[in-house]
Amino acid sequence: MRYFSELAYKGTNYHGWQRQLNAPSVQQAIEEALSTILGTTIAVTGCGRTDTGVHASQYFLHFDFEGKFPEEFLRRINKLLPSDVAIRSIYEVAADAHARFDAIRRSYEYHIVLDKNPFLTDTAWHFPFFEKLDWEKTQAAAALLLNYGEFQPFCKSNTDVHTMECTLFRSEWVLDKAARRMVFHVSANRFLRGMVRLIVGMTLNVGLGKVELSEVQDALERQVLLKKSWSVPAEGLFLTEVRY
Repeated sequence: MRYFSELAYKGTNYHGWQRQLNAPSVQQAIEEALSTILGTTIAVTGCGRTDTGVHASQYFLHFDFEGKFPEEFLRRINKLLPSDVAIRSIYEVAADAHARFDAIRRSYEYHIVLDKNPFLTDTAWHFPFFEKLDWEKTQAAAALLLNYGEFQPFCKSNTDVHTMECTLFRSEWVLDKAARRMVFHVSANRFLRGMVRLIVGMTLNVGLGKVELSEVQDALERQVLLKKSWSVPAEGLFLTEVRY
């Protein structure tokens, strides 16, 4: 029997989703908890990888299990899991359903606070240069990406992907002046390694006048790296939605 599970996690204490040899990961925490409660070794497959320190307010995984779930399973496994990982639901799916390959759309948000806030240091990035930012240029840089389908300029090196093609559905900043917060929203059918953090850095560089919009357009046309690339810190990044 194959099961899907919806969960959420705060990535601060983990070296990403994927199991590591010598560092804690979200996958390891979940596999250990499932294996303990179900009394057999459980291996899970996630809907994608997240880097060290990146969070997920919605995430899906699948696993195979032939036995019977114990009573109050959700309550028991959430009690066993660390406080920064929460399983919301588990449900049976078709035997060939796949958490990663069946996903058709993923959405991320990158959260920036304009004022230093000690209570948000793990879940938002403090950006003290908003007054120097040209908001229209920042937004134009985000919108420019919607005109393209390949994103070599926004892929970290040493990647094992075979194509740089991605279909973007949304790419824009939303500013909440009252809350002193700005959030970048991006949705696509797939993402490259480090893509969102590099895109955020690019839009900010354009807004600060450190990179011209024409340079970004040229890099996308020729599919080459920007001369000035900026991968913003991990703590502001959330995987927020996965659609099937």
